[in-house]
Amino acid sequence: MRGICRGPGASFRVRVDPRDSKAIDPTPMRGRAVLVPHAIVAALSIAVGAASTPLHGEDGVAFPTFSPEPIDATVAERVLALDPEHISAADVRYLLARTPAPRIINFQGSFAVVSIQSFAEYLIAMGYPESKLRNPEDGSLSQSSFGDSAELAGELAWYYEREGMMPMLVGHSQGGMMVVKILQDLAGMSTAKVWVWNPVTRRSEQRDRITDPWTGRQRPVTDLKVPYAAALATGRLPRLMLGQWSTLAKLRDIPDSVEEFSGFTIDWDPIAATVPGVDPYRATGSAQVRNISRFTRAWIESYSPGDTTPVPVVNIDVNNIVHSADIWFSVKKHWCIEAQRYIRAAQRTKDAH
Repeated sequence: MRGICRGPGASFRVRVDPRDSKAIDPTPMRGRAVLVPHAIVAALSIAVGAASTPLHGEDGVAFPTFSPEPIDATVAERVLALDPEHISAADVRYLLARTPAPRIINFQGSFAVVSIQSFAEYLIAMGYPESKLRNPEDGSLSQSSFGDSAELAGELAWYYEREGMMPMLVGHSQGGMMVVKILQDLAGMSTAKVWVWNPVTRRSEQRDRITDPWTGRQRPVTDLKVPYAAALATGRLPRLMLGQWSTLAKLRDIPDSVEEFSGFTIDWDPIAATVPGVDPYRATGSAQVRNISRFTRAWIESYSPGDTTPVPVVNIDVNNIVHSADIWFSVKKHWCIEAQRYIRAAQRTKDAH
């Protein structure tokens, strides 16, 4: 396993050596950007919409119907028995990998050369479904943080309506700012209405409500909640330098539109201008917010917040190892929680018919 950190706050990279564990069969890693064939992008786009068929409501607005993915009964029973706080590598490979997974959207920082793609590759190597990390528009693993946060919030609603699971969000540097802005838009802090946005066609669907895939009821986009989100090395100084002054007052405010949020900072980071113990993320309501200030694969897989087991002494750069382990713990946890919700909702839907 190799960790790469090119200067304080410059990048967030982790490499996992497949030989570190027999529990997972990871996808081969690539150290540079990959051009994804058009056929793969097309397949991703088809897969995203495969579970839905457009219909029209009384007002003539198109909305999709939703059909849950079939899950083996034995797998479903065992997944429901899992403790989300204690997910092993075997649980990931033999159980969670056989259930639907929430989409994860990764936002890179303001400098295009610093991509969060390698972090997405790390999640794939740890066992997360690659299809749920790729952008259906272009097949990329890392998404620009220069965009409209309200549109991106609308994308989350679009995914939920078609996949039955709300996506998770991870952002590095300016990408972390984008994550916070999306959460605030979902909470109605920046705009009264958020329009559903199609990430494949890049067009608004001219509606601010979705049909809940499980209940069939209409819900405003601002009623939805993200299961997990994280921001890494997101500081105030770059916001000043880039003229993003409107974000400064609310940069650390985490609303109720997320269940759990992790804020990662690097002590004395000259780029983000972070000082230890100063300017933490804070919940404006009931969201669970954790602030984390800076191994081998087995250590990552067994990690849980508050773990006192020391980081193994190995010949690698471990600057990002705790961040990586903490996010993987949370991703596994919320993958399990969302899979359990999915299974229970699918069972209720089946019983109702």
